[in-house]
Amino acid sequence: MMPAIKTERLTYTYSPGTPFCKTAVDDVNLEIEEGAFVGVIGHTGSGKSTLIQHFNGLLQPTSGKIYIDGEDLWADKQKLRAFRFKVGLVFQYPEYQLFEDTVYKDIAFGPRNMGMSEEEIDKSVREAAAFVGLKEKTLDRSPFELSGGQKRRVAIAGVLAMKPKVLILDEPTAGLDPKGRDRILSQIRDYHSQVKNTVLLVSHSMEDVARYCGKVLVMNHSRLFLYGDTAEVFEHADEIREMGLAVPQLTRIFHRLSDAGYPVRRNIYTMEEARAELEKLYASKERGRMGC
Repeated sequence: MMPAIKTERLTYTYSPGTPFCKTAVDDVNLEIEEGAFVGVIGHTGSGKSTLIQHFNGLLQPTSGKIYIDGEDLWADKQKLRAFRFKVGLVFQYPEYQLFEDTVYKDIAFGPRNMGMSEEEIDKSVREAAAFVGLKEKTLDRSPFELSGGQKRRVAIAGVLAMKPKVLILDEPTAGLDPKGRDRILSQIRDYHSQVKNTVLLVSHSMEDVARYCGKVLVMNHSRLFLYGDTAEVFEHADEIREMGLAVPQLTRIFHRLSDAGYPVRRNIYTMEEARAELEKLYASKERGRMGC
């Protein structure tokens, strides 16, 4: 299967040829599978936000290439607009970009610019609103009357309504309370499971990444450190901690158990896995106690 996103030796340098020159993405080779739900993590300044801005053409590589569905993103600049509809990007605090006088009009803005018919726009708006849990009656309200969490969902719906093949969310829960954060992440997970497209979730929370993502991409000092299944990545918990990132609490507990000599897996990151591993450990202790 063709990857949804592929990079070849992707490098991006800010202010080249000046005293402020800085390489933010350095020689990244990556293939993200179609339909994957990927958590993107890295410390501040690691290059993760710069990397994702390349995927819909907001930044042009200093060197290297980017392919979306097998097409070179920068081969023909006339096609950039189409790529930006195909790869939807939700920035941090996207509610600051709301500007229409109703929620409906705000969500419809992208589809209308794509040239959809009014019938297609209406269908897309209502589907996107439903995906993020907005009620029908909310569509006629001003977005500026809504709570912070509702505004965030309106902004996300505006990108979903364009039906992107790839959805990228840069810290979509920043500034929200725990309830609001869990609601939005659950809705994004449900959207992914129904639509089956590719989702990239940039997050500083390893707990959220462990809970919702099947793959994890780790950036460190402008370079790709790891990309793989979540369990595979958390096998490198010690190295991830050395980068200044906090691994999930469950993973830390099982690393300590393993270091203490208990025969347990070190890449545990969900409650279900933890329960099964502890039950297995208990059963083996019981067999040993009974001389079996």
